[in-house]
Amino acid sequence: MSLRSILAGTGVALITPFKKDLTVDFNALEKTINYVIDGGVESLVTLGTTGETPTLSREERLDIIQFTYEKVKNRVPVVVGVGGNDTAGIIKDLETFPLDKATAILSTSPYYSKPTQEGLYQHFKALAAVSPKPLLLYNVPGRTGRNLRASTSIRLANEVENIAGIKEATDDMQQCMELIRDRPANFLVVSGDDALILPQIACGFDGVISVAANTFPKDFSSMVRLCLKGDFVAARAIHYKLLKGYDLLFEENNPAGVKAFMHEQGLIENILRLPLTPVSQELQETISEFLKTL
Repeated sequence: MSLRSILAGTGVALITPFKKDLTVDFNALEKTINYVIDGGVESLVTLGTTGETPTLSREERLDIIQFTYEKVKNRVPVVVGVGGNDTAGIIKDLETFPLDKATAILSTSPYYSKPTQEGLYQHFKALAAVSPKPLLLYNVPGRTGRNLRASTSIRLANEVENIAGIKEATDDMQQCMELIRDRPANFLVVSGDDALILPQIACGFDGVISVAANTFPKDFSSMVRLCLKGDFVAARAIHYKLLKGYDLLFEENNPAGVKAFMHEQGLIENILRLPLTPVSQELQETISEFLKTL
C-alpha cells in the first residue's frame, strides 16, 4: 500500500501539553491522543510546529516520540516531525532518533535562512538520503520566510526516491493545483491549512495535517471523509459550522489558539513555553462562547 493511501484523510498535528511548572504533561498528552483517535482522525503527527518543538529539549523530544508510540498502540499511523534550518543537525537526528515505528518523517523547509530553490532541493535531497522512513516535505512559507515552489517539490518527487509527499501550507491555490497536476501517481499531497481543505480536496488533495482536529476531531475528520467521497454538500455544512473556529484558532498564534480551545474543553492546562503566551482574555472569552454554539 502506498503512503498516499495510508496517510489519506485527517492527520492531526498534536500539541504538547505542559504542566504549570512547564514540564511536559504526559497524562494530558495521553488524553489528547485518545481524544483525537476516538474522534476519528486517520493519523497523528508528533513534534510538529503545533507541538512547540523548538522549545523542547532533545531528551523531551525522544521521550515524546516513544510515549506517542506506546499510547497509540498501532491504532493509527504516526508521523514524526524532524526538521530545522541546520541540514547537518537534522541528518544527525534522522540517524539517531527512534523512528522504527514511524510511518513517515515530516520535515519543514528551513526557516529564517531563506535558501534559494536549489538550496531547498539540496537540503531535502540530503535528508532523504539518510532518512530511515519516507520523507514528507512541509512547505509553510508564512513561518519559514521562503516558499517551496511547486516546481521544486515536483523535481524532488521525481528525482529523489525517498521523498513521498508534501504538506502544503500555502494559500496560493494556483500553486496547489500545479502540485496536483504535475505530481507522480503515488505522491501524497495534504493540506496544512484547515480553512482551505474543502476546496483543496475538490482540486485533488488527499487530506490534511490539521491543527483544528486537536479540538474538533469528530466534526473535522467527518468533513474531510465526506469531501474525499465527493459529498461536498454534506461537507459544506460542517465546514461552515467550524469556519469561525478556524479564525479563532489562528487569530493570535498557533498553538496558543488551539490550547485555549482545549483548555476550555477540559483536556489540558492553558500553558505555553516562552516566547509563546496564552491568548488574550478577550479572545479566550470569544472561544468559550463559540464552543457553546457547537
